[in-house]
Amino acid sequence: MTETMAGVHAFDILGDPVRRRIIELLADGELPAGSIAAKINAEFGISQPAVSQHLRVLRDNGFATVTVAGTRRLYAVAPGPLREIDGWLDRYRKFWDNRLDALETEIHRGRR
Repeated sequence: MTETMAGVHAFDILGDPVRRRIIELLADGELPAGSIAAKINAEFGISQPAVSQHLRVLRDNGFATVTVAGTRRLYAVAPGPLREIDGWLDRYRKFWDNRLDALETEIHRGRR
């Protein structure tokens, strides 16, 4: 898959707000499936089986890993696809990096 296609594919997967939220939760560390389901249910009002489907999409597309620990399934972020997104965004950083540099300059001027 080309870098451009990888970026587009990643946005297809993360285009869903529930899956984005799951990745946000996992960014803080590994979580059991039940904990993820409870948080997602509270925020989005969707059932445990629906959350399991989202977790499966993330796992099957390489965004999350799962470790079985006894009766629990522990999910974690898999960094590879997120690195692909970061690489895809590289060509667009110029649009905001210059503006942030200019903002930093103005902030320093204001402090003098």
